[in-house]
Amino acid sequence: QMQLVESGGDAVQPGGSLRLSCSASGFNLDYYSRGWFRQAPGKEREGVSCISWGGTSPNYADSVKGRFTISRDSGENTVYLHVDNLQPADTAVYYCAIVLQAPCGLRSGEYQYWGQGTQVTVSS
Repeated sequence: QMQLVESGGDAVQPGGSLRLSCSASGFNLDYYSRGWFRQAPGKEREGVSCISWGGTSPNYADSVKGRFTISRDSGENTVYLHVDNLQPADTAVYYCAIVLQAPCGLRSGEYQYWGQGTQVTVSS
C-alpha cells in the first residue's frame, strides 16, 4: 500500500520546537522530491519547505527561513521537518507531499501524493 504518514505534531508554547516526520510506505523516497506544506484555518495551503530527489539545496518559504530545517533519512525512508522558535502564526495542519523525479517547489499543484497531516498548535 502506498502511503505517507505524518507524525510529531503537538501543542507547544511560543519559542518551542518540534520534529515532524513523514514516513513513506510503497515509495522509495530516494526517487521523489519531498515537500512540507501547512494549512491554517480559513487560509490556503502554503508551501514551507522542499528538498529535491537529486539532493540539491533545500528551499524554504521566507516566513520560516532560519527556523525550519528539512532533512531526509534514506535508511528509514522518512523525511523530517525540524521546526524551531515556533510562533502562534505557525499554527496549522502540516502535510508532507512527494512528486516523482521532478524539481522541488513550494506550490501544492506540483505534488502527486499527500499525507493526512499532523496538527501543530502554538499558544501560550
